[in-house]
Order: sequence, then structure tokens, then C-alpha cells
Amino acid sequence: MAWTYLVLAGLLEIGWPIGLKLGWTENGPRPLWLGFAVLCIILSGSFLLQAQRVIPMGTAYAVWTGIGAVGTFVVGIVAFGDAVSMLRIASAGLIIAGVVGLKFA
Repeated sequence: MAWTYLVLAGLLEIGWPIGLKLGWTENGPRPLWLGFAVLCIILSGSFLLQAQRVIPMGTAYAVWTGIGAVGTFVVGIVAFGDAVSMLRIASAGLIIAGVVGLKFA
């Protein structure tokens, strides 16, 4: 169950940068999106807390940030038109390799 909590925490970690991105425009703040970001931060941290009760702290933190980083990277490309290159994709692949390695270490 701890790994399920950790994956959920990582997926929620993707939500808060999206909320921040959409929460502030040239016309000012958009409170619902900023609230979404705060909610994702709270839920993500809560699930991380539960996961760390079983999974070693360093492993949990690295997996959590890895899922969040790669997930946000993909959302940025797909939804926001962020730049994509082979080097960026390969770099994200290295993060994924590290997360997988930690799972089986």
C-alpha cells in the first residue's frame, strides 16, 4: 500500500505546478486554480507522509520528485507547448531509470 500512496503523491505533485501556471495571468490571479495548487500540495504531502512510514525517506522523496518532475515535463509539452528535444527526452528518461532503479533496489 505504501507504494500506491507514493505513486498517488507523485501524481498529485504534477497538479500544483499546473495550478500555479493557470492560477496567474496577465490579468491577475485566478483563485480557483491557485486553490487547486494548494490542495494538490496538501494531498501530495499527505500521501508522501503515509508512504514514508514504510518506504525509506530518501527513496520515497526521490521517487516522489521523479514522478512529479517527469509528469510535469510531459504535461508541459502536451498541454502548454513546452519545447521538446531529444536531449530533454533523454534527460527525463534518466530520471525514470533512476525511479525504477530505486523501486527495485
